[in-house]
Amino acid sequence: MRTPASIARHPFHPMLIPLPIGLWVFSFACDLIYALGSHDPVWKTIALYSMIAGLIGGIAAAVPGLIDLLSLPAGPRSTAVLHMCINLIVVALFAVNAWLRMRAGDGGASSNTPMWLSLAALVLLLVSGWLGGKLVYERGVAVDTESLEGSRRS
Repeated sequence: MRTPASIARHPFHPMLIPLPIGLWVFSFACDLIYALGSHDPVWKTIALYSMIAGLIGGIAAAVPGLIDLLSLPAGPRSTAVLHMCINLIVVALFAVNAWLRMRAGDGGASSNTPMWLSLAALVLLLVSGWLGGKLVYERGVAVDTESLEGSRRS
């Protein structure tokens, strides 16, 4: 089932999601480097900037995701709504996380709370990714079945 937020039959949402995911995982990796021995505050600064860039990327990915969600029939729509709600929680956790880090003024180095928020958000992101995969691989969302049928006939 094709989705409306696409260009040249390529959906935007799956093209954009690797950016925030990669940035948030990298942000958490920087926190781990800091926590496991480096204690160089530059790691907390890099984590913060990566997190903020991930928030920007997440918001950019959400727009075509919402457009796609609104075009879905009832069956896959319920899974897509759950996927969206979890992603909104993830974005909120990272936004609070970034706010705590900026408020602390040290990139969050004085507390482990931001690192635990990142871990919780990444666990939720795994659940959301599983639901996104379910939408594509089980429900055929964003799969252009017309092109698949045409290539089978060739």
